[in-house]
Amino acid sequence: MTRPILATVHTDALVRNLSRTTREVASGGGVRRIRTWAVVKAYAYGHGLEVAVSGFAAADGLALLDVQEAVRCRELGWRRPILLLEGFFRPGDLDTLSHYRIDTVVHSRTQLEMLVAHARPLGIAAHLMLNSGMHRLGFQPDEYRAAFERAQRLRAAGMLAMVGKMTHFARADDDLVVTRRQLDCFVRITAGLPGPVSVCNSAAALSPGLAVSVPAADQWIRPGICLYGASPYMGRDAQSLGLLPAMTLGSELISTHVLPAGEAIGYGHAFRTDHDMRIGIVACGYADGYPRHAITGTPVTVAGVRTRLVGRVSMDMLSVDLDPVPQAEVGASVVLWGRGGPAVDEVAWSSGTIANDLLSGLTNRVPRRVQALRG
Repeated sequence: MTRPILATVHTDALVRNLSRTTREVASGGGVRRIRTWAVVKAYAYGHGLEVAVSGFAAADGLALLDVQEAVRCRELGWRRPILLLEGFFRPGDLDTLSHYRIDTVVHSRTQLEMLVAHARPLGIAAHLMLNSGMHRLGFQPDEYRAAFERAQRLRAAGMLAMVGKMTHFARADDDLVVTRRQLDCFVRITAGLPGPVSVCNSAAALSPGLAVSVPAADQWIRPGICLYGASPYMGRDAQSLGLLPAMTLGSELISTHVLPAGEAIGYGHAFRTDHDMRIGIVACGYADGYPRHAITGTPVTVAGVRTRLVGRVSMDMLSVDLDPVPQAEVGASVVLWGRGGPAVDEVAWSSGTIANDLLSGLTNRVPRRVQALRG
């Protein structure tokens, strides 16, 4: 028999969330052209490349990290631009990028040197990353213009099709003052340089007026987590942003029992009953990708009724309070997050993490089912 756990991916939500995000940016006005890279890294945040290519058909491009996943998107029929967000890692990658028309971020002198050494036309775009304050990848402000001009010489020589400018915000989800400071740095350093601009992640794209304040006639936004129906902001849920959950993680009760007052549950006896209490055991644990550090009280829905996790999450099972749902028996449906259950944001916040972590961390032993577009 098949273990009763399943992740259902809702294609209609991907379509709706992409439309909602691009509409939010466009509503600010003031920018002649805004295009969208739909970010599909980490196997489309655990949702699957196949469904992402279909669900994001209206996007102007896809952005991800892995060259082989980029190639897979081409094999699935994606014909529009694809961008490697960390760029390439070895000189040999460049032939693959050229063959499959995969654009690249360039964030270091090492990558520039590999482009120069390649010495053959690539026919792809390179987007130069500025380190405006994130302090991960990117050219430092005092070296950026020289790097950009060098890339432009490669374009003039026919090696590159286009050179763009980009940066990444560190705190667009919680501090617009810092974000504005980064944007000011980007605008100052790139002033007068040609090519498209890309600066906005999910949080920046959904921040009113931020994208349209970027002085660029040709701008690409890079939404990620919001496209999958989760919030980029701590403490602000996706529903309030008009987003739909794109994944439902469901399972079933595989055991029920009544514990007298004073009994403890699970590893470490992290929860103890204070009254006679009915407990249900769910076929889902941290080996499936459910967060081990979810605390007692984390919301769970059983047979359509909202209840709570109790005790410590095990590798393969977790325990829930059945007092609010006394009719639930073995086989009753359980929603861990998604449609008909708690938002993935709620589960993440109860576990001291973010929805990105949970969605991309869902393990391969959980079967996926795609719920296709209706109509």
